[in-house]
Parts: sequence; C-alpha cells; structure tokens
Amino acid sequence: MNTLSVRNIPSVFLEMAEKRKDKIAMRQKDLGIWNDVSWEEYKSQALRVAYGLMKLGVHPGDFVGIIGDNSPEWLYADMGIQLAGAASVGIYTTSSFEQLFYILQHAGCKVLFADNEEQVDKWLMIRDRLPSLQYIVYWDKKGLEKLDDENLIFFDDLKKMGQKAFSTDRDKHLKIANEVNPDDVSILVYTSGTTGHPKGAMITAKNIFWIANAIIDSTSELISEEETTMSFLPLCHIFERLFSVYLPLVYGYTIHFAESTETIAQNLREIRPTIGYAVPRVWEKFHSSILLKMKDAPLLNQWMFKKAISIGERYTRLKLDGKKIPVTLQMLRWISYYCVLYPLKYMMGMNNMKNAISGAAPISREILFFYHILGIRLLEGYGMTESTGIITISDSSFYKLGTVGIPLKGAQLSLDSEGEILVRHGGVFKGYYQDEEATAKTIKEGWLYTGDIGEVDMDGFLKIVDRKKDIIITAGGKNIAPQYIENKMKESPYINDAIVIGDGKKYITAIVILDEENINKYASDQKIQYSSYSELASNSDIKLLIEKEIQKVNKALSNVEMIKKFSILDKRLYVEDGEVTPTMKVKRKFINEHYTPLIEAMYR
Repeated sequence: MNTLSVRNIPSVFLEMAEKRKDKIAMRQKDLGIWNDVSWEEYKSQALRVAYGLMKLGVHPGDFVGIIGDNSPEWLYADMGIQLAGAASVGIYTTSSFEQLFYILQHAGCKVLFADNEEQVDKWLMIRDRLPSLQYIVYWDKKGLEKLDDENLIFFDDLKKMGQKAFSTDRDKHLKIANEVNPDDVSILVYTSGTTGHPKGAMITAKNIFWIANAIIDSTSELISEEETTMSFLPLCHIFERLFSVYLPLVYGYTIHFAESTETIAQNLREIRPTIGYAVPRVWEKFHSSILLKMKDAPLLNQWMFKKAISIGERYTRLKLDGKKIPVTLQMLRWISYYCVLYPLKYMMGMNNMKNAISGAAPISREILFFYHILGIRLLEGYGMTESTGIITISDSSFYKLGTVGIPLKGAQLSLDSEGEILVRHGGVFKGYYQDEEATAKTIKEGWLYTGDIGEVDMDGFLKIVDRKKDIIITAGGKNIAPQYIENKMKESPYINDAIVIGDGKKYITAIVILDEENINKYASDQKIQYSSYSELASNSDIKLLIEKEIQKVNKALSNVEMIKKFSILDKRLYVEDGEVTPTMKVKRKFINEHYTPLIEAMYR
C-alpha cells in the first residue's frame, strides 16, 4: 500500500504546495474575469487562517464549522483548520437556524466560518443557546459593515492576526503536521438526514488517502495533474469534498468555482473541464434541455440531429457490447459526430470532457446511454458518506452501463441474505460522533451495512436495486423497487421528480413534480394560459401531457409495476420545507406523511 494512506492532511497539503508552487490550484470568477490562485498562494492563505485560529484558542482535536458557498475562502478555511490540527465540519448553506444550531451544538464547534450576512443572521438567532461557539469569521462584508460585535471577525482580520502570529513562530504548523495522527478525525460530515436529525460521520485522513490510493489503483486514466474541474455541488457533501479539496492534494489538478448554481451552464462553456462530475439531477437537466432545444431548431437541424442520434445509437450499442462495427457505420458515425454531435458538445462546454461521473443518487441507464451517443463517457460510481464517498467505481476501459462498477482495489463487497450491500475497506468511517448505538448498527465486525439492496453479476459489476427501507411491498405481496420506476419517469423532459407510492396498496401510483422550465415552455408553445405554477399543475392539458409521458414509462414496466394513477404536486419540493435533502434526495417518509390526503385520493 502507498505510504500516502498513513499520512495526515497537513503534511500531504504542504508537500503538494511545495511541489506545485506557481502552478494553478484554483480559479474564481470576479467581475467577469477568472482569477488564478497558485498553490503557493493557497498555502500562504491557509497558513494565515491556521495561525489565526490558533491565536483564537483552537487546539488539535477541536471542531470548527464552515457554512458557505463554494469559494477559495471555503478551502482556505478547511485547510487552515487542518493545519491547526483541528477537524472541519461542513454545513449546508440551506440549513435553517435550528439545523445549524443542532450541528454546532452536537459537534461542540468553537469557531464558525460563515460566508455572508444570511449565515451570520442564523447565528444571531441562536447565539444565546451556544455558549461553546466563541467566534464567527465571515468573508463577505456586505450588510455587516456596521455590525459591531466582539464575537464577529472579518476573514481578512483573522488572516492578519495569523500572519503576525506566524512571524513569531514559523514552525508551529510543522510540529502539528508531525504530531497529527492519520487515524484522528479530520472531518465531521453530517449526513443529509432523510429521517430525523443528521448524524456526524467521523472521517480520518487515513480514510481519505486510502480512497485516493484506491482510485489510482482501480482506474487507468480517470485523474491526472493536468485535469480541470468545476466545483458547484455543496462542499460539505463528501462527493464534492473529495473532488475539490482532498483529491487535488494527491493529483494537483485545478479547481474552478462556478459563480452560482444558476450559472452552471455558462461557466461550463467558459471552463470546458476535462472531468465532469455531478448528481443525476444535473445530467438529467442537460439531457432534457438538449431535447427541447432541438424541437425548436430549424427543420433541417432537427433532421440532422435525429439522424446523428440514430447512427450514434447503433454505433454505441455495438461498441458497448464489444461487437465489430461495420466500416460503413464507422464512416457515418465519424461524419455525424463531427458535423452534428461535436458542435453540440462544444456548445455545452463538454468538448474537452474525457470522463464524466454521476454519483450520490441513481441515474437511468437511458440517460447514460444518451451521453455515450454524444461521445461523453458518463459513468456511475457508488458510495456513501460512511465509505468516504466511494465503494465501487467504473473504469473508462472496463464498464457496463446500468451498473455502478466494480469494488475499489482492496475492497471487499458482499451481499447478505436479504441482498443488502456490505463493504469492508480502508475508507470505512470511524463511526458516528457521539452515537455508539447508530455506529454499532452500521458497522458490524468491520463490515459497513449500507442499507442498499444490490445485485452482482458474473463479472463482478454491482447494480443498485433500491434503498432497503424504500422497497414497496404491495397488498398482493409483490416487491417493487420504486427507484427504477422513478428514474424511468425522470427521463421525460417534463418531469423533474417523481415519488412512487404503493406500500400495502393494491396498485402503484405516483406523485409528479413538473420540470418548471420545460413545462413553462410547453405551455407557452401550446398557448396555455396560466398565472402561477400551481395553476399550471392543475391544467387539464398539462395533466394529459404527463399522462402520455407515464404511458410511455408503463410500456417498459411489468403489470404490477405500472403506474395506475398519478397526481401532479402543485408546488416545487424545497429543502427548507423538509421535502428533500440539500442534495435533492426526496424524503419519502415526510412526503408520505405530509401529503396523505393527496395519496389517499389516488386509491379511491
């Protein structure tokens, strides 16, 4: 095993910063210009933060929180916390003040980094109940200029304090780097909590660098130091944290921070990353956007697109099956690709994308296949917070669409008698902070019980069936995996989300959430009059459209899986309303309880 797995984060960071020095570590757009941050500057900023924190009384083993949008300051804070020997606690920006209170109190954070007025306001509402939280460090002054509070510190002032402390003891961080145990908690990642309060998963440097080593050993060409990526998923989520913070410490590639979730498409065209990674919702959105835009294209363009897709389907299917591709088809593919599909990829900003990854939730095989037709190798991986993000991975030279790949090198994977996926590898977390009972239920004799039902084929590829707790058992005793049906439904450009219902019922129903952007365009094209989303959701023409989309889905389902009735929800699902997690996973228990009248109406 590479010795990297038995080193701590401070020492690996300092070594990479020394090695890469003037090379670009990250870029951020400001006033229309992308500004570079070198590894040397990254190190300098992180050291100032570290010494500033130590001056505030942060000691090795303490917890420090971070709540903010993706930015260089987030990384300076995270790495500064590590250099001070403390552990960082990422918190979703969408958290309510009560959710923020729970995490800060549960972790016992001494200091909180908060990026702006909105997050500082949340602290102001709970400060009297949090005596252990001593300081708030903020980096966006807007709206806070006149707020005079001894517990509030501007980020630049913290760094000045750190610079002064560094000038008097330049080796303190090196002593800490030598003393931090790789098996100590480095980050506390709070699960998104589809049920009850989130649990704090304790993840160590040993876990993180085991995963980094395993990626090197398990893939042929996934990541190198020449890569460029775009950071836009929440940094407190393990998926984004790995790609934006910790894997760069091993590979040294460059991160670009998207301006916001609203500018992802624009920033993608500016950055043109070599690796794309996102949750399924993003890939689904691009897919539906392409299909709808082509419907509005001139007739000749529509014809060319359909032909290119048709040729691409035949070519890609043969290629994925490992069969010989006729010379004529190869020529047609070459012409249609460079005349139609490559310009489309260029327009999307995906023309440099060697590899693309979908993770954190299931995605339809048909969506994956569509991207392969475009020449974008979109593959799935599988993991969870408790496995430090990765359990299985698809190698670009050895994969099967519809599966989440094979176990990482050095990982053991097994299925119990009920089909639950169990895993044992060096990335399995240390346990839940201050929750021995939950830890004992999740880790048994070194095996991580994932809570997912899976199947393994003869080549060792894993297929996820569904969450164990989400399997529907109908009144007739049939077991139904709702995830598969929901993913089929979300292939429609007009359906943003779907929740399949049917546990203990005679037949399957579904709650549908419309794709607002696409449905608005459809309504405009069809001259449907409406004044609000709610009014549009109850429109008879929209209901007929969704009914036709569901009929298409039913053709691919067995009789017991078919959706017999559906209801269109007259609102979007919101994190703030407790309906979805920050990573947009539906909270089924909440939906079933909160929308009982709507559900019961479908069974009358």
